[in-house]
Amino acid sequence: MLKEAREALAGSLEKSYHLAAELGELPLVSQLPEIVLERTREKKYGDCATNWAMLLARPLGLPPRRIAETLARNMPHTDGLLERTEVAGPGFVNFFLAPGAWWQTLRRIQNEGSHFGDSALGQGKRLQIEFVSANPTGPLNVVNARAATVGDVLARIAEKSGYKVEKEYYINDEGSQIENLGRSVEVRLLELLGRDAALGEDDYHGEYVKDLARQALSENQQLAEEPSEKGRRFLADFALGRIIAGQKLDLADFGVEFHVWFSQKSLGDEIQKTIDYLAQKGYTYEKDGAVWFASQRFGDDQDRVLVREDGRPTYFAADVTYHKNKLDRGFDFLINIWGPDHHGYITRLKAAVQALGYPEGTLEVILVQLVTLVEGGRQVRMSKRAGKLVSLRDLIEEVGRDAARFFFAMRHRDSHLEFDLDLARMQTEENPLYYVQYAHARICSILRKGAEAGIFLSSGETDYSPLCEEETLDLLKLLSTFPDLVQECAQKMEPHHLTRYAQDLASAFHGFYTRFRVLGEEPPVTHARLCLADAVRLVLAEICRLLGVIAPEHM
Repeated sequence: MLKEAREALAGSLEKSYHLAAELGELPLVSQLPEIVLERTREKKYGDCATNWAMLLARPLGLPPRRIAETLARNMPHTDGLLERTEVAGPGFVNFFLAPGAWWQTLRRIQNEGSHFGDSALGQGKRLQIEFVSANPTGPLNVVNARAATVGDVLARIAEKSGYKVEKEYYINDEGSQIENLGRSVEVRLLELLGRDAALGEDDYHGEYVKDLARQALSENQQLAEEPSEKGRRFLADFALGRIIAGQKLDLADFGVEFHVWFSQKSLGDEIQKTIDYLAQKGYTYEKDGAVWFASQRFGDDQDRVLVREDGRPTYFAADVTYHKNKLDRGFDFLINIWGPDHHGYITRLKAAVQALGYPEGTLEVILVQLVTLVEGGRQVRMSKRAGKLVSLRDLIEEVGRDAARFFFAMRHRDSHLEFDLDLARMQTEENPLYYVQYAHARICSILRKGAEAGIFLSSGETDYSPLCEEETLDLLKLLSTFPDLVQECAQKMEPHHLTRYAQDLASAFHGFYTRFRVLGEEPPVTHARLCLADAVRLVLAEICRLLGVIAPEHM
């Protein structure tokens, strides 16, 4: 139901109360509870309902059922908005809207086009979303791909909801994993040269490491000489550069572009400055030769080490510095999207953000759960270090970008995802993406056939009165919920609602099209149904845009 209709009903309900008070049917009180209207789950209870009468029971000192009946009896005229009002249960007021209320949805969609569902929820505030941020030690895998989908779709939803969004990728280009990568490439290089060498347990075993070794040797023939520290540094830097370039290319082909790629190395002496800053604020102390952050003062279960006994800053110190850097750039809110193995890290980082002087809620962390690939009813095994890797590139080549993105967005981000490769490949209505895209293509075909017959969408005022059948009104009602859906996705940071809605909308349209002819009826009926079909097309196209998938005109 559109916001305007809810506001009109709430206003009428309040007028009903004041009218009843003037007539002496209800006591007059100065403080009234808020009126909340909610969509009903079953048609028999109307289109929306309120428990306002129950909230009024205590201040008025009357039974809620009696209050509800009085309110329903005194409801004023609503300019064609309301068909009837019923009282149910202990005091619910159920509203049945007139068809004209739903026709307003079509007018809105016709006028606003792809901007239908836009809102000012974000009030123009700056939001940074950091996601993927995988270790640059190999190709991106399917869990990274799921995080990429969630982050990119959330960014699109946030922009539609009035935020100024910046997407960032944090490159973890320092630490032991980079040393392990360089050593792994060196071992593979020595093998190429026919020398004895063996990978360690912490090294990387994938075929891509052999490819990196071959590419490095092709670029630098001096590597064929005896191993040296200079050669090892070259190999680590070479592998790092090639892997990051590959990750950028794979993400671009997946439809994900970042505004900023931020290198951990670039933090440099900012880490010490951040530690000094926390010390000046009284949030650090020394114990056992280490420097500690007093994170328990901000709700953490224990204090955290910033500087080890040997003087080396911890990874946590670098992370605190990175988030200070983000906030120094002027963002109002930060969202981090992490894998499930980072769950225990959330509280300490939120504590650090508060210690830096920012209010609770400035940083939100979303965890994206693991992915299991299933093919032929069996699980596909994956392990980067064991060399059994299913990469993002592999997945794009197997099922296509659109199917991968849609399937990754289908489940709640906090739920384990079982990705059915066979289903994703299908070009039938069993595949949920195909089903949604087919609905869009079908409508485009209808519009083309209409144009060929000289029937075009009216640019003026359309008579929607033929749109009164139950199935038609159900489709209109579903369209009217789209703005609320986008806002829910933005507020809860849950993009999966979009895929469910897209399937429901496609199903409702397919059902409508099976039941009614769009073309070939009397002109008023044809024009009204053509407008309805085009409204469905516009909303489906916008959902596809938010999900980062194509809305095809032909299939």
